[in-house]
Amino acid sequence: FRDGRYFVFDGQHTIIARKILNGNQDVLVKCKVYYGMNEEEESLLFAQQTGVSAPLSAGARIRAEIFGNDPIAVAFYDANNAIGLQLDYDQERGLDRIGCIKTAFDAYKRIGEERYKEAMTILKTAWDGEPDSFRTENVLAITYFVDLYHDQYCPQRLVTQLHRSDPLTIYREGRAIGVNLAGYKKYLFQLLCIYNGNSKKYSLPMKF
Repeated sequence: FRDGRYFVFDGQHTIIARKILNGNQDVLVKCKVYYGMNEEEESLLFAQQTGVSAPLSAGARIRAEIFGNDPIAVAFYDANNAIGLQLDYDQERGLDRIGCIKTAFDAYKRIGEERYKEAMTILKTAWDGEPDSFRTENVLAITYFVDLYHDQYCPQRLVTQLHRSDPLTIYREGRAIGVNLAGYKKYLFQLLCIYNGNSKKYSLPMKF
C-alpha cells in the first residue's frame, strides 16, 4: 500500500482468474498487505518472491535487486558497465548484452570481480560483443577457464584463438561430448582445446 493505492506484485493472475470465475464481477480476495515501505524496500521484497505459481525471471529479479540497492547486485551491474556490457533483462539480444544473467551473476560471485571482468572482456573482445558470444555455455567455459588457469594462460592468445572460431563452437562441440565430461566441464574442455590448438609451446594441461 503506497500513496493511497494498492499494488499487487505477486498474484495478479490469481486475482484475474478469480474474477473470471465469478462471472467477471469483482470478488473479495484475501491478500497480505505491506505498509510503510519505500520503493527500494518494495523492490527487494519483489525480488524475494518464491515463484510457486510463476518463477521470477533472473532478469526481473536482479533488476529489482539493483533498484533496491542490493550491494552485490549493484556491484555486479557496475562491473559489467565498466567493461562495456549491459544486462539484457528482457532477452532482446544485441551487441554487448548479457542474456544469461543468472549464469553470469553466479560466476561473478564464484570467481570474484577482477577475474569475472577479465573473463568477460575476453569474450567481448574475441567476438566483438556478438549476442552468441555470451551464451550460457561460453560464460561457463570462460569463467571457469580464467579462474583455473589464471596464472598460466595468455589472454591475448585466448582472444586470438577464440576469434578464429565461431561463437557457437563451444556450445555445439560441448553438446556432442559423451558422458565422460558432465556439466560445465564439457564446455571448459572445448575452450581448452581452442586455446591449445596445435601448439606445444602454449599448450595447457587438463586440470579438471
